[in-house]
Amino acid sequence: MADAFIIDAVRTPRSIGKVGKGALSHMHPQHVAATVLRAVRDRNGIDTADVDDVIWGTSAQMGLQGGDMGRMAALDAGYDIRASGVTLDRFCGSGLTATNLAAGQIMAGMEDLVVAGGTEMMSHVNAYGQALREAGVKSVGGLGTGNLRLQARHPQSNQGVAADAIAAMEGIGREQLDAFGAESQRRAAVAIAEGRFARSTVPVVDDDGAVILDREEYPRPGTTAEQLAALKPAFASFIDMPSRPDGPTFRQLINQKYPDLAIEPLHHAGTSSGVVDGAAAILLASGDYARRTGLKPRARIVATANMGDCPTLMLNGPVPAARKVLAKAGLTKDDIDVWEVNEAFAVVTEKFIRDMEIDRTRLNPNGGAIALGHPIGATGAVLIGTALDELERSGGRYGLITMCAAGGMAPAIIIERV
Repeated sequence: MADAFIIDAVRTPRSIGKVGKGALSHMHPQHVAATVLRAVRDRNGIDTADVDDVIWGTSAQMGLQGGDMGRMAALDAGYDIRASGVTLDRFCGSGLTATNLAAGQIMAGMEDLVVAGGTEMMSHVNAYGQALREAGVKSVGGLGTGNLRLQARHPQSNQGVAADAIAAMEGIGREQLDAFGAESQRRAAVAIAEGRFARSTVPVVDDDGAVILDREEYPRPGTTAEQLAALKPAFASFIDMPSRPDGPTFRQLINQKYPDLAIEPLHHAGTSSGVVDGAAAILLASGDYARRTGLKPRARIVATANMGDCPTLMLNGPVPAARKVLAKAGLTKDDIDVWEVNEAFAVVTEKFIRDMEIDRTRLNPNGGAIALGHPIGATGAVLIGTALDELERSGGRYGLITMCAAGGMAPAIIIERV
C-alpha cells in the first residue's frame, strides 16, 4: 500500500456565525472555501492541473452552500478545470471524512494529489432557515427529516439535550463541565498570544485585497469557571418542547430509549461549541508525486477509521472510534502525543478523557471548539491542521483526531509527523 502524506494544512480564522455580527457573514461560502484552496496552491506552488480531486465537507448543503462546493470553490479559486470536485456530508465529521477519503484514494494508488477540507457558514445556515420559516415553508428538517418510521426505530433528539442526557448517565456534573469550558478558553488564549496558529491560519481578503478577517473572533479570554457557573443552561428552555407539532418532546425522545434516565439541563454557551463561519484545507500527496515535484511532506497518514454508535445519544462515538483506529495502526494510547477531540459539548471530551484514561494535558492543548468555534463541515480539517501544528511545535510523533457526528457516528485519523 502506498503512503499518503500531508503536504500542508491551512484554515481561515473563525468568525462569529451571525449575520451582521461576524466578519465573514456577508461572504459567499464558495469565496471562503476558495481562500484556503488558493492558499494551499500558492504556498506549495502546485500545478492545479495535477489535482486529481477536491473532496470537500459541507453539512448543511442548502442555499448558497448547495451545488457541490468542492467543485465550485475550486473553479472560483482559479484551479485548472481538470481538477474535479465532490462535496460530502457526515454532519460534524465531514471535513475529517473528506481527508480520510482523500488519504484512502492515494494509499490505494488511484490518485496522487488531492485537496481535502470543508466549509460551513453557520451565519448563512441559520439565516436561510429563518427565511424559510418566515416564508411559511413547512420544514421537514431535523436528523430524521420527517421520517417517523426512523424516529420510531431510533429516536433522535436535539444534540444539546443528548449532551445533558450523557452527563446524567455518566455522572458528570455542572462544576466539572464548567471547569472544562474555562480551561478551553485559557488554552486558546495562550495559543493565540504565543502565535501557535500562525503557520496554518490564512487571512480572508476581498477582491481588492483588503483584509476582511485575520484573527479568531469567537474566543473570550479571561473566562472563569465562576463566570460560567452563573450562566443558565441553554437547553432548559426547549427540552420539554414538542420536537414536531403534536409530537414527543426532545426529552421524551431520549426517554423512549432510556426510560429511567432523569435528564437535568447543564450545558450552556460556555460549555458548548461556538457557532462560527470558517473553512480549512489539507493538501495530500503520494510519496512518488512528492518526490517528483519536490513537495516536502509534513506528516504521514497512519490509519483512518469510522465508527457508528447509539443514534439517540449520538455523541458517544469518539471513544470506540479512537480504539478502532489505534488497533488499525498497531498503536496504543501511550503512543499518542497529541489528541484532538472536537469539543461539541464539554461532556464529550470529559467522557473521552475518563474512558480512554489519558493525560488531559495532551487533549486539545490549544483549546477547542468551546473557545474557538465549530464550523461544522470544516472542523475535522481544522483539527488535523491544529494537531499537526502542535506536533511540530512540541516535537511529538503521533496525533489522533476524532469527533462525534450527528446520527451517532465518529470518524478518526492518526497522523505521524515526518
